[in-house]
Amino acid sequence: MMVKELAKEMRKKFSELGADVPQKEIESKLDLLVNQYRVPEEEARRTVFNQYVRDLKLQRGPQGSESPLTKIKDITSDGRWISLKAKVIQLWENEKASISQIGLLGDDTGTIKFVCFAKSDLPLVEEGKSYIFKNLVTDSWQGRFSVKMNKTTTVVPTEDVEVANNDTTVTGAVVDVQSGSGLVKRCPECNRILVKGACVDHGKQDGEYDLRVKAVIDDGRAAQDIILNQEMTYKVTGIDVKVAKKMAMDAVDPAVVYDEIKRILLGKYFTVKGPVLGSRYLLVKDMQPARVQLDLNAIVKKVEGI
Repeated sequence: MMVKELAKEMRKKFSELGADVPQKEIESKLDLLVNQYRVPEEEARRTVFNQYVRDLKLQRGPQGSESPLTKIKDITSDGRWISLKAKVIQLWENEKASISQIGLLGDDTGTIKFVCFAKSDLPLVEEGKSYIFKNLVTDSWQGRFSVKMNKTTTVVPTEDVEVANNDTTVTGAVVDVQSGSGLVKRCPECNRILVKGACVDHGKQDGEYDLRVKAVIDDGRAAQDIILNQEMTYKVTGIDVKVAKKMAMDAVDPAVVYDEIKRILLGKYFTVKGPVLGSRYLLVKDMQPARVQLDLNAIVKKVEGI
């Protein structure tokens, strides 16, 4: 994008925030960064935008109006103030004290990552529940969009929101069962995994037992990270929380649960199906043993090449 076009786009964004910034002024700053100092265009745009937001104290929603209700698929630029009606599809683990919650939102058009900072002092949202999120700010990193909550954001429970079916299907071998799989404890307040019996936000907790699997499946072309929740872990391994707790107590070591899950899954072929969350993890909704058709010609060629 030419500097002039980029400046015009940014001026429109500032106008949405209630600020009248001369386009020539924006062009001058962008030209210095992009053409003279060879700063990547996206980084230059972010730098200039953040400077004006800071200098003009634009840390608020659009003046005189409420941020427009937007569909996730229509989020195509950063720095916009919007509102979303969406379901909390998943809450992710987070060990940063500056962030209260991070996860994935979804509506009938797609999914998007969200971040809520601790200083925003907002109520915690629950996985599987739907809300109207007013006054979010869009952001982007390496071409992926996200939304951030702030002090002006309001979160209002609403009726169930239908989420678009963006399921992905992968058939391959489980090549890794990652640490953090097996019997875990979650914080009863925010559902985060406890680390050494403590939650990063709520301190020392007794916790509630849960069972999960974080693994990697490889179809021969690419590797895909997958997550199995408690229900899916039981379906595939035959191990539920009750059995896992007994195994851990008998061995006086919860690692035995991880070892058994690894023994059951590693090297086996499966077909998994589910949505890919945040461009990385496939949340498994269905997992079935797969019959692999061996390519004898390919095998012979590999053997001959040894």
